[in-house]
Amino acid sequence: MKERSRKSQPGSRRYDWNWRHLAALMGGNIALAFGPWTVRLSDAGPVATGFWRLALALPVLAALALANRQPLFGFRRKTWLAMAGAGLFFAADLATWHIGIHSTRLGNATLFGNAGSLILMVWGLIALRRAPHRGEWLALASAFAGAAILFGRSLEISTATLVGDLLCLLAGFFYVFYILLLQNERRHLGGWSLLAWSSLAGMPLLLALALWLGEPVLPHRWWPLLVLALGSQIVGQGLLVYALRHFPPLIIGLVLLTQPSISVIAGWFAFDETLPLLDGLGMALVATALVMARAGQKN
Repeated sequence: MKERSRKSQPGSRRYDWNWRHLAALMGGNIALAFGPWTVRLSDAGPVATGFWRLALALPVLAALALANRQPLFGFRRKTWLAMAGAGLFFAADLATWHIGIHSTRLGNATLFGNAGSLILMVWGLIALRRAPHRGEWLALASAFAGAAILFGRSLEISTATLVGDLLCLLAGFFYVFYILLLQNERRHLGGWSLLAWSSLAGMPLLLALALWLGEPVLPHRWWPLLVLALGSQIVGQGLLVYALRHFPPLIIGLVLLTQPSISVIAGWFAFDETLPLLDGLGMALVATALVMARAGQKN
């Protein structure tokens, strides 16, 4: 198969990708999809698991930053503040998402945890002070319809499951603010450097919150935490950092749907979680909204 340059409309950004970039994009999403499974397998508390996810990955992230000649010191005061604030939102994202993962189905947790594209679209509309276009209205309607189905189905199971869904959705909000705070800094700093410092900034909050909640912090089994740190924080994030700039948003949005699909399979295989037809319809509606929102973003 010949490698070709993929071009968008005249005057827009040109994307040039090959099979290596596609493999990295798919591999990154697959690695991230197993994150909720390893969170469930950890015998540390959910928030403490988030702390170890960052702590175990931090030395590797710092080494990768240095290996790629990305600075770790000498930043402007504005950059330090942005990374500190991003770290707090990243910690809040992990705390709420990990607690939600323990309360709802893995497919729901992954889908709502990835709602950032849709939330970013709404944020952009508010910032521009304009009404949504037709495609944006369709995305919002699809998202609300799908979320209503999934929330209703979760409530049929228990109120705890509905709370889990809402916590995972809240995690998506926190992640959006994490992205926005680092948006300008990414233009002149490397992704590994930013990820290392935002991880370091988020660790104290996660540890303090885990202790305040009375969670077990030291695990008896380390392998789920090592898999989580390696798979989600290093391999998953690393492959996406490498691949994302080569693809248009629509392809990114479509490949993003591998995450909830894999989580549904993992939930069925490991925890006997089933996916009835109505739940599948709700997930399909929310997934469609996420793809439409992603397709409308400008890179």
